[in-house]
Amino acid sequence: MRAALVLALFLILGWGRALAQANAAPRHQAALALVFAIDVSGSIGSDTYILERDGTARAFLDPRVEKAIASLPGGIEALVLEWSDPSTIATAVPWTLVKGKRSAAAFAAALRESKRSSYGLTAIGPAILAAMAAFAHMPEPAARRVIDISGDGIANFGLSPALARDRAAAAGITINGLAILDKEPWLAGYYRHEVIAGPSAFVIKAESYDSFARAMRLKLESEIAGKVPAHLVETPRHPRRFGALQSGKSRRGKGFRG
Repeated sequence: MRAALVLALFLILGWGRALAQANAAPRHQAALALVFAIDVSGSIGSDTYILERDGTARAFLDPRVEKAIASLPGGIEALVLEWSDPSTIATAVPWTLVKGKRSAAAFAAALRESKRSSYGLTAIGPAILAAMAAFAHMPEPAARRVIDISGDGIANFGLSPALARDRAAAAGITINGLAILDKEPWLAGYYRHEVIAGPSAFVIKAESYDSFARAMRLKLESEIAGKVPAHLVETPRHPRRFGALQSGKSRRGKGFRG
């Protein structure tokens, strides 16, 4: 009799422990967490901002991207961050689970309804740190974490992008870049030297603001697949220029502050 009671107690305790563990387990784990860090500094005009915002939204509505997302176990978690000055970095769209056509459309709609947060300097380093911090507030963890940073100019304020990049790399976070070459044709090389991080990191270039949507779609497809698009990767073209920037100079003649 005593043995039977002990066995019954053991089974009850074991079942309770298993139930507690099941309740504590994540509801899902997305295959990929993406922070879209979009440049809203002063060099981005109102029309250009709309091209950036709508270009990102259009990428999520593309059937090729929708199909790629749907193929991932758990889908992707996506967040949109707008950056310029460190004090004005803002979340445009919070963490959203995207698993298929309907959730992709909802994410795109939320992005298109967002309002521009600022017009400031180009603080790429603080933008990277803010994107890193966003991962700590995800609803559930993800298998991969990627910062998707886009912009049209080099950093001229705040922490050096290279220092922020190194912190992201040490945390196991990948940074990919989308360089808009409308104002600075060599910007993709700068992003490659100063901004991106991780063994599978890459830079894709948009020759103009009008080609931003296509570049974003190609980059998003590559990020979802977890592959480097070899034919799209930019090779640095001005190593001396980047060396000068590393010493603390910017195109506007101001040292980094921060």
